[in-house]
Amino acid sequence: MTIEVLLDKGKIRRSFAAAAQSYDGLAALQRQVGLELLRRFPPRNGTGPILDVGCGTGFLTGHLAAAGSEEHLLALDIAMPMLAACRGKYPRMRADYICADAEKLPFAAHSIDRIYSNLALQWAVDLPAALLELKRVLKRPGSLVFATFGPRTLLELKQAWATVDDYAHVNEFHAAGRIEMFLRDAGFNEIDLASLLYRSEYPDVESLMRELKGMGAHNVNRGRKPGPTTRTQLQQMIKHYPRQDSRPGITAGYEIIFVRAVARA
Repeated sequence: MTIEVLLDKGKIRRSFAAAAQSYDGLAALQRQVGLELLRRFPPRNGTGPILDVGCGTGFLTGHLAAAGSEEHLLALDIAMPMLAACRGKYPRMRADYICADAEKLPFAAHSIDRIYSNLALQWAVDLPAALLELKRVLKRPGSLVFATFGPRTLLELKQAWATVDDYAHVNEFHAAGRIEMFLRDAGFNEIDLASLLYRSEYPDVESLMRELKGMGAHNVNRGRKPGPTTRTQLQQMIKHYPRQDSRPGITAGYEIIFVRAVARA
């Protein structure tokens, strides 16, 4: 089944701008995924610029700086407060900070040696167009390395909200097969792709919801319900959230797709 991903870019920018101060205290999954991304695809030696797309508060950027301190590092994010948080967190890091949209990069063609991105490209409104733009700025050969959410992310929360109404309460994400197709259509090859399911534990559903909001990752679908959710609707969703009989609390699944692709032509 084909899923059309419809995201509200204005809400994405506002959500992550508002989350800049609370992000680090809640982003354990992002840090875990970022380390795994670097383990799978460590930065190789090079002389050209490295671009971190969707740098957030700079966790991956800092590790890239440590791995290649003599190379030109570019930290890009759509939300200016995230860039300010990154600069404040790493005051001695030698990097240029760019507030821009990953779908409209302010770089010349064939000017970037490597692109990294950790849990950011899932917010692209038009992922095929974004991949074309990333390939445009890459040198030949140049590598694109990223981690993104897959469609099994927050499946438990989706199932619970489905008992309330038919609105999109949880973000939809592209499957691995579609991402590979988009990459090939954009002209990438030598594609290395893997999917892992991470599980995070929470004391209750409200804690999960607060974390998603605090990270700026709450519902940004254009098909979301207009107007606020009522307390009755929220309680109905919580009642139907899948529980584990063996221990208290809840778990939430996050499908992470790890990708490396090369632009040669």
